[in-house]
Amino acid sequence: MNKTPLYDALIKHKNLLRASMHTPGHKNNPFYFPKEFWSLDFTELPDTDSLFEANGVIALAEKNAASVFGTAGTFFSSGGCTLCIQTMISLCCKRGSKIISSRNIHRSAVNTMALLDLQPIWILPKNEPNSFTSGRIQAEDVEQAIINNLNSSIGAVYITSPTYYGEISDIKSISEVCKKYDIPLLVDNAHGTHLLLTKQNLHPIKLGATMTACSAHKTLPVLTGGAFLNISDERYLPYVKETMSIFASTSPSYLIMASLDLAVAYMCDKGKSDFQELEERTISIKNTAKNRGILIPNGLCDTTRIAINTASIGMNGNIAGEYFRLNGIEPEFTDNIWVVFIATPFNTIEELDRLENAIKNIPINSPIVNKSINIEIPKQIMTPSEAFFSKKEVISTLMANNRISAVSACPCPPGIPLVMAGELITKKEIDLLILNGINNISVVAE
Repeated sequence: MNKTPLYDALIKHKNLLRASMHTPGHKNNPFYFPKEFWSLDFTELPDTDSLFEANGVIALAEKNAASVFGTAGTFFSSGGCTLCIQTMISLCCKRGSKIISSRNIHRSAVNTMALLDLQPIWILPKNEPNSFTSGRIQAEDVEQAIINNLNSSIGAVYITSPTYYGEISDIKSISEVCKKYDIPLLVDNAHGTHLLLTKQNLHPIKLGATMTACSAHKTLPVLTGGAFLNISDERYLPYVKETMSIFASTSPSYLIMASLDLAVAYMCDKGKSDFQELEERTISIKNTAKNRGILIPNGLCDTTRIAINTASIGMNGNIAGEYFRLNGIEPEFTDNIWVVFIATPFNTIEELDRLENAIKNIPINSPIVNKSINIEIPKQIMTPSEAFFSKKEVISTLMANNRISAVSACPCPPGIPLVMAGELITKKEIDLLILNGINNISVVAE
């Protein structure tokens, strides 16, 4: 018997020596964390403070973070961005209220809606062709959704920006709409914590968001599970800790919190210069891709996120992923169309050169013409809460026609549901689920 299969797999993967173009942002750089760091796995002690009753060093560390982000309050999470999402939705939405939400959100938000018995009002993003997970939310669509539901209790507007592919919505315009109707704007900024460090500060807090969930470990030198909850409106501050404690472990990791503390210092000292240098390099890599005829997302995007549409040069994105792995590069994500890379200042010059050279030498063929997808929101039969807490059964996805999904079904990454809990599954959804490798699904029992 292999007594340590996971540990052995991690060692084996490390020995492949692939360039890490995925999370976490520290890229396992052995020189970043102080050498004594790994001996600091302590717990709540008189001199180390307590996360959810913070009145000492943790409170001071969070105050430093708030100063860097320019918020009324910034709070540490060692439970990932999920804990931040759960908290900010709970702070704004009364049980049973409506929440206006972009369709391309992470499943943790949908699960939170189910736990709080919220009724989502979906807004479709303006999508790239043939993609359910990309696209930007438009301010006029947000306002129309608000107007259509003015007689209801609307707890919040909730969107994702940037997307997995780096696309950034017009947060400033959306926030102005939300302020007009006195509705908080919550932004899943999981992939954009670093946006306050780039040449153009596009962090959602800077642009008017009420709260953001920032998954720091994705792009900053933070251990996996480290995140910031940023709040610009001081009215919510008295209730943050008690709300976080409802969802969080009572044993938060001090190593994760310490890495957040170190990351705040990094942002103060070197963050801007490092990320702005990285910007120049990633823009060059994306230009190399464009010069080879490879499509990349249009419009306002995170300059450091590299997403390439390899189908545009005749290579399925999943096959392209294997091409990059053979060239010593591990992508963050692939699907039939896209390959996504996450670069940070902790990638070496050689690793970034390796990626650019692989793009320069990728085979070019005739574009793959993907089947056109008519993106529609499936019919909502039950609320997410009703479906999630119903009696369920797991069946073959092929047999799920006209059944009600009891879960938000999605591949992870990117963790964006293809079918939400409570929605009717039709042949269109079955084809999409099968295409994404979801061969069994939990449905409401008949």
